[in-house]
Amino acid sequence: RKHIFEGMYASLDRLQMDYVDLVFCHRPDLHTPIEETVRAMSDVVSSGMAFYWGTSEWSAEQIRHAHGFATQNGLVPPVMEQPQYNLLTRDRVEAEYLPLYRDIGLGTTVWSPLASGILTGKYNDGVPEDSRLGHEKYTWLQRVLEGDQGQWKLEVARGLAAIAGELGCTTAQLALAWCLKNPLVSTVITGASRPEQVAEN
Repeated sequence: RKHIFEGMYASLDRLQMDYVDLVFCHRPDLHTPIEETVRAMSDVVSSGMAFYWGTSEWSAEQIRHAHGFATQNGLVPPVMEQPQYNLLTRDRVEAEYLPLYRDIGLGTTVWSPLASGILTGKYNDGVPEDSRLGHEKYTWLQRVLEGDQGQWKLEVARGLAAIAGELGCTTAQLALAWCLKNPLVSTVITGASRPEQVAEN
């Protein structure tokens, strides 16, 4: 509870805002009971620091537990989740969370719609030096292209590039549109390292 409130005060101060619309609990704290997290997040909303709260990278079981505890105890429940979702990573959004959309009205704010840039097609013929995977500080991310799994991801990206060409759009635009077309996706978080990427997205 202390960490959540101190974090909210510090974030609002840095943002120079009195409140935010949404706040997410990024990954469940395995050393803190979900009940304590739910009470603290409910109080964040009740205090006016945020309008709604949600989870990020929580399992369906953890979300259901949090939502059930909140509603049984007159607290503000989580209403959205921030999962990874793209053409290469689909199970959680399309299968695991399926009952939650119906049962609690779960919304989703998906991240990594371009799969760390793989679905832009920029790695189809190797790793460009000026790309994220070509940068020294992202060596940990280079694993995404290793082995059979990495080769499969590149094959998907190459197939997507061919379809994008037929449609007259970029591979990245098609990958984003594919995510947004899913009615289970409320909104998509995009990232960029250059202004022209923002414009393209």
